[in-house]
Amino acid sequence: MKNEGDDFVAKDVKDKKPNQRAEDALDEDEIVESHIKLDGDVVEPDNDPPQKMGDPSVEVSEESRDAAQMCKAKAVDKIAQGKLDEAIEHLTEAILLNPSSSILYATRASVFVKLKKPNAAIRDADAALQINPDSAKGYKSRGMAKAMLGQWEEAARDLHLASKLDYDEEINLVLKKVERNVHKIEQCRKYERLRKEREMKKIERERQKQHAEAEEHELKDSLASLQDGSVISIHSSKELETKFRAASSLSRLVILYFTATWCGPCRFMAPLYKSLAEKHPKVVFLKVDIDELGVVAQSWNVSSVPTFFFVKNGKEIDKVVGADKSGLEGKILLHAGRS
Repeated sequence: MKNEGDDFVAKDVKDKKPNQRAEDALDEDEIVESHIKLDGDVVEPDNDPPQKMGDPSVEVSEESRDAAQMCKAKAVDKIAQGKLDEAIEHLTEAILLNPSSSILYATRASVFVKLKKPNAAIRDADAALQINPDSAKGYKSRGMAKAMLGQWEEAARDLHLASKLDYDEEINLVLKKVERNVHKIEQCRKYERLRKEREMKKIERERQKQHAEAEEHELKDSLASLQDGSVISIHSSKELETKFRAASSLSRLVILYFTATWCGPCRFMAPLYKSLAEKHPKVVFLKVDIDELGVVAQSWNVSSVPTFFFVKNGKEIDKVVGADKSGLEGKILLHAGRS
């Protein structure tokens, strides 16, 4: 019988890295085949119409109690003779005469257990326990009925309570069998949990692998787009954002140079800016013409040219305004050394 688990099989690991194969091997040692065979015969649920139950609001007279006891005695005789259906009839009559008796319900429940009618037994056991919450026979019958239905954990709880209230050998024998099944089910759940955890680890490893591959691809694209040792002319806001992102991904220092074709000092600084780019290939040298990209110049509050902004990880860290050759070289040395 298979219960609450699946068979687990090893996966093909021929393409995996050594440490990953070792990790998976550990997983396979942990997660053994979870096919389980449970002890005890489980029966099909009985779907008979509910048995007659007494009216708990009825006031029971002494005569009715005595008559109920006589019916119970007849039922006990029938049980001894193996005539269980007749015993049920006598016990039903007794219950109708004295519906306030917990023992009558519990006794009829025990007969339903013998008849392998667990649902009927549970109804009677519930009635017995409602009248007397300390009915050992009620817990015993309900526990045995739950076991018949394969409800092992609930059966174990009821049988434990029955054993505490009034121990007998039959309870002990059934409880041992039930507890073995509960243990097997717990183990099966453990294997299922481990299997799910292993699957989650595989998913996470694959996610990390894809993320690493994407980062590597992005890094290659970033390196290609930054044109080490060259001055990159920017012609759109989007292009500027792309270069900033690429530089940030590599933790590169960026120098953003605002210039204009009509600017005399800019013409003086242009050859120097080009030579500095060649001298510092790991620094990103960008150039923006304020007449071409006035919106960008405005967003950076450029009031004169040439102006040089020093940017690291998307944040402005310094700037040089004017054709200050030594100032520009000094700040490049200062900030490039920190990058």
